[in-house]
Amino acid sequence: MEMLSLNILSYSKPSEYQVSELPTPTLVNSKDVIVKVYAASINPIDVKRADGALKLAVKDPFPYKIGYDCAGVVQETGRDVKKFKVGDAVYIRLPEISRGSCSEFIRCSEEHIGLKPPSLSFEEAASIPLAAMTALQALRLYRGDLAGKTVFVPAGLSGTGLFACQLAKHVFHAGKVITTVSTAKIPKLRELLGENTIDQGKIPDLATISVLFSKTSLVIDYTNSDPRDVIEHGTIDFLFDTVGLSMELLCLMRPGSSRIVSVSTLPSGNQLQDSPLMDLPHKPTIPFAFRMGLNLADQVRKVRARRYKTEYSYMFLVSSGKSLDELTRYVEDGRLKTVVGSVVDLQDIEAVRKACGTVYSGRGGLGKLVIRVRGSE
Repeated sequence: MEMLSLNILSYSKPSEYQVSELPTPTLVNSKDVIVKVYAASINPIDVKRADGALKLAVKDPFPYKIGYDCAGVVQETGRDVKKFKVGDAVYIRLPEISRGSCSEFIRCSEEHIGLKPPSLSFEEAASIPLAAMTALQALRLYRGDLAGKTVFVPAGLSGTGLFACQLAKHVFHAGKVITTVSTAKIPKLRELLGENTIDQGKIPDLATISVLFSKTSLVIDYTNSDPRDVIEHGTIDFLFDTVGLSMELLCLMRPGSSRIVSVSTLPSGNQLQDSPLMDLPHKPTIPFAFRMGLNLADQVRKVRARRYKTEYSYMFLVSSGKSLDELTRYVEDGRLKTVVGSVVDLQDIEAVRKACGTVYSGRGGLGKLVIRVRGSE
């Protein structure tokens, strides 16, 4: 039996993506779940991995199936699956071994799956897992309580940044949340984050360097201002680096108690070797020279951070059904919302290529790209 799946035959940019028939997954282990996919979303890591971002470390088999995030309905369960039954609506950030969310069916171990938030459509639910779980797990790495502290999340309307800003304020109760957006996105703030998120006063002219995000938050127009010129130095308690600026922003960190967590620089070689990306049947091993080079670069960043009396670390997401269940609670009680940007159909390959190309370029997109999977009704 075969299914439609978005895939590539060699490392490729989005212009070479294809939709073709591949074998439909079947149950392998007793804790496996087969899910009929209704919608999937594309994250920057999806298009970067497909272009060979880790090809020096990981030898991927081809055809390479694209995508980690999806939402759908349970089709079949292994004999030891306890949490789910056939017909349950679920959403998932697939582990590396199950990658291929832009497919009509996926197989995944029960532990990585969460029940879909009832209030969300499949398209909305598919936009959440990887980005929101990353933000949640990063914020938990602060040593202590973030309540009342100052959190800086650059690119606050990016996929991960959007969730990080909301979680920092509404779940971790940060005293101030600071972020950056481009001039063009400033008018979208109230629409995307709700009427009560921004002060009731008029938004300042777009040419101004910053705009109030709420009484306890600040949005900086990074196209007109450098955050280092706007934010008082030594006042940031936690920096969630989503854009690779950890080292440039060290001067902003509060000496002695602050922390930087990055998902946009590079991991150490040891981190990469032990990461979920390497949890594959053939047990890939990173070449020694490459591993040592990554270790050295990571150590340099840590030393630079220590000079500012702050702590720096890179973070890998750990896919978790428990984290998804936690996010579902936040969605249902109104503390977390998602933003779906564009929705394209899996079988419209030209639309898929164009939309994935926007994600690949990192420019022009707003909200998450969702791919509606046909043949799953």
